[in-house]
Amino acid sequence: MSVWNNFNDAESPAFSLIPKGSLVKVRMTIKPGGYNDPNQGWLHGWATRGDTGAVYLNAEFVVLEGKYARRKLWTLIGLYSAKGPTWGQMGRSFIKGALNSALGLHPDDMSAAAQAGRCIESFADLDGLVFVGKVDWERDGYGEDKAVIKIPIMPDHPNYKEAMGAVAPTQGGIGAHAAHVPAHAAQTAPASAPVAGRPTWAQ
Repeated sequence: MSVWNNFNDAESPAFSLIPKGSLVKVRMTIKPGGYNDPNQGWLHGWATRGDTGAVYLNAEFVVLEGKYARRKLWTLIGLYSAKGPTWGQMGRSFIKGALNSALGLHPDDMSAAAQAGRCIESFADLDGLVFVGKVDWERDGYGEDKAVIKIPIMPDHPNYKEAMGAVAPTQGGIGAHAAHVPAHAAQTAPASAPVAGRPTWAQ
């Protein structure tokens, strides 16, 4: 008897969450939401505007290596909320940490090259970014726990090198972003100033 249409004996799916506190190497992709605000430098439809008026990046993270490889996590990266600046400040901190993690920049490094690395030309530079993140749990809209990435892990963390690997990857968004940093940093980014011609919201 053909079993292609009989699923009674199929194994039940295992949906155990990645444990809290796990460090995972992830690739971030941004799901475009079609929202633009030229005054903020938010162009090309990468941002999403929710029903409450909050603006965010809808980010998906795929674990690249280890026992949780190919597992997916999701997080909203805040850009704006009518309730106050906290949502946007948290989003800026997350992006800064992700860039530090992806490019191997110490958070206290304020050299010209490091400052240039923390600048992006558009949200497209974040699409494909590879970095190390710390897994946490939060409740979804149905009251169920879900695994999320809230904190990027930077090079000053004792387990960063083990999680990231000896050589940072160069494909995807990270490669495109990293490729132009060293060449321009010394010429265009004084230690106390942002890179000319780039938006300041990502610094």
